Amino acid sequence: MTEHLEPLWTVTDVASFLGVPVHTLYGWRTKRYGPPARRVGKHLRYLPAEVRAWVERQNPEVA
Repeated sequence: MTEHLEPLWTVTDVASFLGVPVHTLYGWRTKRYGPPARRVGKHLRYLPAEVRAWVERQNPEVA
């Protein structure tokens, strides 16, 4: 059985999804805040499902 995986998101993809500047994501990363990212070579990549889950955890009482 082949599992369907979404393509990894770039920093630009995540910034667009969250509506924040790319610089903000880098700042959050230095403060250990924000959605989890992984290094792929010299690039940061994000799993879309983890970004969505992180967003959901930010304001659980709003849902």
